[in-house]
Amino acid sequence: MPSLNILRNDTVKVLTGSDRGKTGRVLRVFPDKGTVLVEHVRVVKKTISSKTGQRTQGGIADQESPISASNVALVCPNCGPVRVGYKTEGDQRVRVCRKCGQTLPGKTR
Repeated sequence: MPSLNILRNDTVKVLTGSDRGKTGRVLRVFPDKGTVLVEHVRVVKKTISSKTGQRTQGGIADQESPISASNVALVCPNCGPVRVGYKTEGDQRVRVCRKCGQTLPGKTR
């Protein structure tokens, strides 16, 4: 199964596309498709039908759509958008910023 450098709850910046320059939090990661779902980025309209017997109201709703992981960059707290490197500390593998070398938060597998 392929892996990505970007994990859930990371802050990322969009590099290309119509939402270029926007920054948001990663809501969900799809490693098999190579895409990520970013909060308030690539928002599309979706029609919702009202279900019979339930209390859901139909209409048009806004929802995020997945964006390719290659079009976003992880944001380092010190440097801004950076590439991700890996370093082994003891028996654990941690993510590090390629610019400043600081350890980035988040668990790695």
